[in-house]
Amino acid sequence: MQSLWMLLACAMFAMMGAFVKVAASLGASLPEIVLFRGVPSVLLLLFWVRSTHRAIRPTSWRLHVWRNVAGITSMWLGFYALFYLPLPTATSLNYTAPLFIAGWLLVAGGAQRDPVRILAVVAGFLGVLGVLRPSITHDQWFPAFMGLGAGALAAIAMMQIRQLGRIGEPEWLTVLLFSCGVVISSLVGLSFVGWHTHDPLALLSLTGLGSAGLVGQLAMTRAFGLGSTLLTAALQYMTIIFAALIGVVFWGDRPAFLAWAGIALIIGSGLLSIWRTYSEARMLRGASVSATAQAATVIQEDSSS
Repeated sequence: MQSLWMLLACAMFAMMGAFVKVAASLGASLPEIVLFRGVPSVLLLLFWVRSTHRAIRPTSWRLHVWRNVAGITSMWLGFYALFYLPLPTATSLNYTAPLFIAGWLLVAGGAQRDPVRILAVVAGFLGVLGVLRPSITHDQWFPAFMGLGAGALAAIAMMQIRQLGRIGEPEWLTVLLFSCGVVISSLVGLSFVGWHTHDPLALLSLTGLGSAGLVGQLAMTRAFGLGSTLLTAALQYMTIIFAALIGVVFWGDRPAFLAWAGIALIIGSGLLSIWRTYSEARMLRGASVSATAQAATVIQEDSSS
């Protein structure tokens, strides 16, 4: 069931990317797309908070600010890349966050600098080159770098989310404040460019992307809450596969062999990086439990003697 929930989330996120491209082709602006991505989550979560009588009291505003700045900027850059790049290419670049996290851990050095992580980073960025080289024309390099920027900023946002989890911040509050920030940022953008979309099909596409994003977010939250975090994190790369299939069917995208190889490298290196991170965490927990047990044994022996 956990796998099915995560596969549903991946399919919804791929559909959201497709709706972004459709809405953009029908004249929707970037702020309008960002607005429709954030509004459904805000409305649903505020209704849930009100019905369950929960208090909106963040533990650390500083961590939320950093998470929102990185995450919201990543969303804008990722949607910008979807405007101008083939769907599989833009999605692959948006999913490079684990590679940036692994790269940061390598730069930090110490015990984090191990052969497995080095292999993951090198293979991952070779995959990025494979995706970009045959698929990108001379006028698409800027959107491609924006897509990579989205992946890098998503990595920063993930690290802030991890810090928020460590201090006990509930997930619903993190998502609610992020969604509110998304809506506010879109309103700021609309104040500069105005509202342009009146085409019923464009409005339907905007509604579709908001609905797909909300269902994907709920399904992913459900998947992470059901079982193995490693399995759920690994399955998220199915979004790239779904996006590639949608691109082939609806846009006639035919990535070159080198691009497909690059996508495979990005997925494989991301899985390797995730596995390495969780295996280290498991070993650290095991060492901590062992040390606690040894300390308890020593205390018991001392008390009995």
